[in-house]
Amino acid sequence: MASWVSLLLFLFCQSISRAQEESSNIPILEFTSETSINNVVQDPQTGRIYLGAVNTIFQLGPSLHLEARAETGPKEDARTCTPPASLLLVHPSNGSLIVCGSRYRGICSLLNLTNVEQQLYYSDSKGERTYVASIEDNVNVVGVMSTYSKDGHTFSVFLVGKGYGGLDSTKLISTRILQDFREWVVFESIIEASTVQTTPFVPKYLHDFRHAFKEDGFVYFLFSRTLDGTDNKNLTFVSRLCEDDQHYYSHTELQLNCGPNNRYNKVQAAYVASPGKELARDDNDSALCMYPLNAINERLVDIISACYSDSGKISGYPAVDIPYSSKTDEFCTSRIAVSASFMSCGADFLPSPLASKPKFALKANSVLTKSGLLTAVAVAVENDHTIAFLGNNQGEVFKVHLTAEPDVYCLIIFHVEMLQITKVPVQTCLQKKDCQSCVELKDPYCGWCVLEGRCTRRSECRRAEEKNGWLWSPRQHCVKIFSFHPPNLSLFFSFGLTPSHTVTLYNCSMGREDCSLCKNADPKYRCVWCAKQKACVYEKLCTTQQTEDPYNIECPDPQITDIIPRFGPMRGGISITIRGSNLGIHKEDIKSITVVGEPCIHQEEKYSVSTSVVCEIGSIDPMRGHWGQVEVEVKGGKRGTSSMYFTYRDPIPEAVTPARGPKAGGTLITISGRFLDTGSKDDVQVTIGGVDCTLVFVWPDISILIHVLFCALGIYMYVCVFFSGGRNIVVTGSGFDLIQTAIMRVHGDNSTAFEVFTPFIHQHLPLHLHPSLIVIMSLLSSHFVLTSLSCDFALSLQGRGFSKAMTAKEAQAFVGDVSCQVNTLQDDKLFLDPPSTPPRARSRRHRRDTRFPLCVYPQIKFGKGEWVVGSVQYENKNDSSLYIIIPAVIVPMLLIIAISVYCYRRKSQQAEREYEKVKHQLENLEESVRDRCKKEFTDLMIEMEDHTNELSEGRIPFLDYKTYTDRVFFLPSKDGANDVMITGKLDIPEARRATVTQALNQFSNLLNSKTFLINFIRTLERSHDFNARAKVYFASLLTVALHGKLEYYTDIMRTLLLELMEEYVHSKNPKLMLRRSETVVERMLCNWMSICLYQFLKDSAGEPLYKLFRAIKHQIEKGPVDARVKKAKYTLNDTGLLGDDVEYSVLTLQVLVHGEGPDVTPVKVLNCDTISQVKEKIIEQVYRNLPYSLRPKVRQCHWRPGSTGQILSDLDLTSQKEGRWRRINTLAHYNVRDNATLVLSRVLHPQQNYDQNQENHEERNALLEDDKVFHLVRPADELDEIKSKRGSIKDKSMTKAITEIYLTRLLSVKGTLQQFVDDFFRSVLCSGAVVPPAVKYFFDFLDEQALKHNNVDEETIHIWKTNSLPLRFWVNILKNPHFIFDVHVSEVVDASLSVIAQTFMDACTKSEHKLSRDSPSNKLLYAKEISTYKKMVDDYYKGIRQMVSVSDQDMNTHLAEVSRSHTDKLNTQVALHQLYQYASKYYDGIIASLDEDPAAQSKQLTLRLQQIAAALENKVTDL
Repeated sequence: MASWVSLLLFLFCQSISRAQEESSNIPILEFTSETSINNVVQDPQTGRIYLGAVNTIFQLGPSLHLEARAETGPKEDARTCTPPASLLLVHPSNGSLIVCGSRYRGICSLLNLTNVEQQLYYSDSKGERTYVASIEDNVNVVGVMSTYSKDGHTFSVFLVGKGYGGLDSTKLISTRILQDFREWVVFESIIEASTVQTTPFVPKYLHDFRHAFKEDGFVYFLFSRTLDGTDNKNLTFVSRLCEDDQHYYSHTELQLNCGPNNRYNKVQAAYVASPGKELARDDNDSALCMYPLNAINERLVDIISACYSDSGKISGYPAVDIPYSSKTDEFCTSRIAVSASFMSCGADFLPSPLASKPKFALKANSVLTKSGLLTAVAVAVENDHTIAFLGNNQGEVFKVHLTAEPDVYCLIIFHVEMLQITKVPVQTCLQKKDCQSCVELKDPYCGWCVLEGRCTRRSECRRAEEKNGWLWSPRQHCVKIFSFHPPNLSLFFSFGLTPSHTVTLYNCSMGREDCSLCKNADPKYRCVWCAKQKACVYEKLCTTQQTEDPYNIECPDPQITDIIPRFGPMRGGISITIRGSNLGIHKEDIKSITVVGEPCIHQEEKYSVSTSVVCEIGSIDPMRGHWGQVEVEVKGGKRGTSSMYFTYRDPIPEAVTPARGPKAGGTLITISGRFLDTGSKDDVQVTIGGVDCTLVFVWPDISILIHVLFCALGIYMYVCVFFSGGRNIVVTGSGFDLIQTAIMRVHGDNSTAFEVFTPFIHQHLPLHLHPSLIVIMSLLSSHFVLTSLSCDFALSLQGRGFSKAMTAKEAQAFVGDVSCQVNTLQDDKLFLDPPSTPPRARSRRHRRDTRFPLCVYPQIKFGKGEWVVGSVQYENKNDSSLYIIIPAVIVPMLLIIAISVYCYRRKSQQAEREYEKVKHQLENLEESVRDRCKKEFTDLMIEMEDHTNELSEGRIPFLDYKTYTDRVFFLPSKDGANDVMITGKLDIPEARRATVTQALNQFSNLLNSKTFLINFIRTLERSHDFNARAKVYFASLLTVALHGKLEYYTDIMRTLLLELMEEYVHSKNPKLMLRRSETVVERMLCNWMSICLYQFLKDSAGEPLYKLFRAIKHQIEKGPVDARVKKAKYTLNDTGLLGDDVEYSVLTLQVLVHGEGPDVTPVKVLNCDTISQVKEKIIEQVYRNLPYSLRPKVRQCHWRPGSTGQILSDLDLTSQKEGRWRRINTLAHYNVRDNATLVLSRVLHPQQNYDQNQENHEERNALLEDDKVFHLVRPADELDEIKSKRGSIKDKSMTKAITEIYLTRLLSVKGTLQQFVDDFFRSVLCSGAVVPPAVKYFFDFLDEQALKHNNVDEETIHIWKTNSLPLRFWVNILKNPHFIFDVHVSEVVDASLSVIAQTFMDACTKSEHKLSRDSPSNKLLYAKEISTYKKMVDDYYKGIRQMVSVSDQDMNTHLAEVSRSHTDKLNTQVALHQLYQYASKYYDGIIASLDEDPAAQSKQLTLRLQQIAAALENKVTDL
């Protein structure tokens, strides 16, 4: 029968009441937890129950007795520090329990199913990719086991459905692997980013998952969510995806409505079951709804097919919703011919999951109404009747018989603290002793067994199949027995000698539970197996058909109830016991036995009639499945198959404790590992080095305790000592760390008691003796005697017995109070070295003889004994020779030293005077430059105060996101500002616009296929005419086209970067990677950085960059700037330095703007400024509060020297001529004085063009007459030409030397701007401040990849990071401030910015540049600061490495927010159109690449590209 899904759906407004009915005397099994229980799961094979509680996992037996427990907390991670078990799943194929808690945002572990105290796998170092559950308690997590295939390998996985927590991953559904495979690790989410992108929308919909299950190749999830995020009303959905869909393309959601007007809208619990035949179908207002699974599948197919082929409509009404996309109008608009398999399991045609519209929700009538919030449901079938078990939040459990009028019974009432699990019988039939009370229960489980006279379940009544043999309780009928026949019922009478009678009753069924045992009974009792009653009865009690002989009836098929053991080795060879019923009558009845499909050899001598069979298993092919059922075939072809499974697996020893032991044996060894309970204890044999070990105990699946029993050996040693004692006995050897007991015994002729200690022997001591368990040492007493001494240059002591009592190292010798070394020790002599000077007496007892003041007494000490023998006399010596030798040596040495010091000091004073002279000159020069820099800096800071005030008021002219990306991506292109991506204008006929738009949407969907996009890029890069400029432009187009799915864009970039990295690491120089944009992915990385750092520029780095730009511009404009050769007096670039000392003065003009009132604006200019330069400065001052693009264009400038006005222009008829050269007009040319009044007239509409320097008609005519014009200085080549005619070589060199003099201005400008440069560098290179998440994320990616390659050192990693961030982004922004600000950058400002950018690049390099006189001035300028900047870069990289990692979830959330905020502003359609031009140009190569790719073939990518080409190019193809 088809499965049904039962859902509990309730309104939140329902009141909660407590049932008043109390359960009566019901036998209840309970288990109480110390902490709240979060999850419960049962192993269907063993019946074990696993409880997931806060901080603890409990393993309970079927009767709720505690078998094991595992502590999971508290651990310092989560805010509550109490990790609950959010998800429990039984993984039967390898005997493990999957446990996922809240630590580390949902990390999981594997526990042993047979003993949860053994942790099979746990790792908290794999990062965010292994986080499964949620850190938040109110987020529900569901899971279901499945399989996954890749490259011919099949793995066990589990699918997880999870709601959204504030710190969690935003992925709704993930597939988690349960083993390491290639780059995947255990619990990693193995489904990469695909066209199914739901992450930006998860926080809006607030999913609440309640159930997950598998059925017929599909995986289903039941959850509730809001409809569109605009209100908080929850709706119930079931989603389905194909089990083998590795990209979630088939993920489709169907809304489920329960009750009239979907009154019950939020799912609370669900259960999947096949209902009984008598399931009620009538309509009732209820909160329990049941949905046929085939109806769910049919409606889902309708939704999918409507999108693929009917433009998302069913019967003309919109039926398909796109909940996880912001562009719903672009979906379901194409009609693509796809196969049925694609339609059911989907493909990458659509970049978002589908869902049903509310109009096409699957509706179900309610089955039951119950007050209170029900929270759990389970369904069972008994006698073809469906019974539901419901639990509510008040702790009540109800049993509901689902009929036309459902009957509700209260089973039990619990406390609601969630601290207890209780096993409650679903029926209490046996408590009723008569028929009347039995039928009054109205319990569908119960009935009155007439012939047995008891209240039972139908399955427990042996003759229930007979008419009126079992009376069902709900029908409320009873039958009374008035008589029965035959009257004797197998009564046998025996008569004894006494007048009393003994009656014996023989019950055929006693001990004859099955047919085979019944047939094996003694024939004299005339017992037969009655098939109709399924019992062994007396022959006359069996009612059979006339043609049947009860003695010849065939027995039922064998039944297997248990397998012992349930685990065996892969090679077989052990015996297993199969227990059950009807396993034959004789041992010859067993025809065959198979275990996991392999034959098992029957051991006939161990056969037990009908109940037990023993066989020896064979080996199994390792390539086959390792677990399966056991099958027994008996005589007559009847077969019995076990419901439980037998598993082939080899034990895996992992550790042995202790690792070493003595050869004598006796060590107790513990072998721990996995699967050590394979086979039985009798099957286990442990050998060590070929020697058998006695097995002591086997603890299931954890360890084996064995005893090593060899023969005991001993080592005996004899040692001599003397009577006084005190000798240390040291036994040296090896292997003494293995000794558990050491014994020392004393043999001697004295009666003194000896105290012997057995010290702890450290393993690391250098011992050199063969090991033994027992060491016995005898101490033989001895003594020695000192007789005399003699002394020459060595002191000799004579005696006897020395060598027997001690060694030379043990003996201690003293001469007076000085210790002497004993050099030689013989049996009768002892030699030692006396001190060279007379020592003092060692004690008062040994003080010197006053008659001989230089006489001392030698003393020998050993142990506790001391001996003094003889005396030593020291002689007086004459030391007068020393008084002659010492002066003769020391006096000449002192003279030599004195002469050397005098010469050195004279030279030093001379060098010091010269040094002081040079130092004084340098200090004067430095003081001069310092004073000038200080004055310039002070002036600059005062003049920049107005700009700072503007910045504090938020007037930094940041560009909006679209203009910023347009300039970064496309302004450097060949068309510049006129590029179609900036203008956004496509030349498409109106008649074809709709067709082209639809085709471009399909092309966008095609780009969302990772298979297609990777093939597309590879094909283009293999083409020879796809040059570097095309790669940069293509990458920028791709960035805009995929901007709405930046997570997918990042995934593509990572894939291509990994390929690029492999290429450089293995075949090229790794240090060159990312240096230039030679590939598409390198430009993609540059664009990715630009996107991710836009907000950082606005929030942090933008202000110091803008201040630096303004300071450079202001400092340059303070002095003369040659408008023709673009050189300035104040600059940082030596090539842009104005070589002549131009005389000038500062003027303040009173500017009046025509048409804007009488207000006058004072503007500072130079009298050497050209008229165009004056106009720019005036506009800069008058319109300083407007961005550059909004400022008006100045047409002309009037000067009012008196009552009349004069038009000023750069070139006119009054311009001065010098030979063939014409000088551009300046204010000095017009004799404009200080405080003069100028009037500006302007064009009213704003201009977007970057070049505003256009002259009037008269100026243009003058320029046409002669184009040889100059401003302040003539070009250098012209001057050289003139000087070559007039002067000599000396004149030329003097000219060059004079030019070099002005290089000191560079130092002055550098000192003035230093503070602004430092501020900008600090804002970019300070890891202590806010670091953009993209920087940390990408740097961690580089570090991670570097660890995988042996030839990548720290310097290479440094270069990679420099190439990816400073060189690709910061240098670009630094040199082009107009990319981020609405400003105009002149050539002279750009030249100075280039110097700072070069300094920034030099600071990021590892190589040291050796400075010399020939070094460029730019490098000499910042030579002193480079070391400081380099340290800043190193600290920046180190600081980022030490930061907390940015998880994939956090990065994806950031990217999703950028996509959501800015995608609609970009010219996405234009980018798609331009991208297709590349697809069209390289069409044949792309088609060939797709045809060669099996993955592309399976997704019909070639067909889809051909359809798009036909639509976009308006041509008929061969389709």
